[in-house]
Amino acid sequence: MDRQYHRWQSPKLGQDMELLVFGHAGQPYIVFPTSSGRFFDFENNGMVHAAERFLEEGRVRLYCVDSIDPQSWDSRNKGPVEKARRHNDYDQYIVQEVVPFIHRHNGSKERIMCTGVSMGASHAVLFFLKHPDAFKGTIALSGVYNFRSFLDNCQEDSIDVYYNNPSDFLPNLYDSDIMELYRKSTIIVCVGQGAWEEPMVADTLWLRDILQAKGVPAWIDVWGHDVSHDWQWWRKQFSYFLGKLYG
Repeated sequence: MDRQYHRWQSPKLGQDMELLVFGHAGQPYIVFPTSSGRFFDFENNGMVHAAERFLEEGRVRLYCVDSIDPQSWDSRNKGPVEKARRHNDYDQYIVQEVVPFIHRHNGSKERIMCTGVSMGASHAVLFFLKHPDAFKGTIALSGVYNFRSFLDNCQEDSIDVYYNNPSDFLPNLYDSDIMELYRKSTIIVCVGQGAWEEPMVADTLWLRDILQAKGVPAWIDVWGHDVSHDWQWWRKQFSYFLGKLYG
């Protein structure tokens, strides 16, 4: 399996950022890590192995990026607005640096799929919803989609928080062009009902209902009560959904 390491000084973040690329061809996926996770976590926890057949067959290509969650959503020293504003810097890094890198590296400007587990799923859904011109959908596993849960449920009226929180902006979003892009996308959101999945179930069902109300097709898949918030299940789910999409 082709594996490449890349690193560069990010102008948007003012620091070095790293990523791993797996696969030689196929649909590009940007992989977001778990909360305060690293670009190598997807590989270290067996998720790349779970996708091995699709990688070797040239069906998919994984671009595993680093996070800056300790500087934004997971920071213990910043207030809600500061956290959201630092995430804005990460948003610019992904959209203005990583997306063009993927286009050059993949030799195509096709829209990119987003994926991740836990906080990575939260990022995957947020980036897709904010930038459907760049991203064509998600495989999101066990995420929360109310980002105010990372801000101690702060209700401060801030535009920076609002536009980084799907549960704030999505209900009020009616732009016809954006909705058309959503409807032409592949949206898969999955959650279990076992240990540590309770908040994720509630947010997943909320996302199902709001997308349905807006006429946006999505595959919202709720797995059983034995399915916990854990890598062993995410490996099974990732392989399962890749199989449904790519045979």
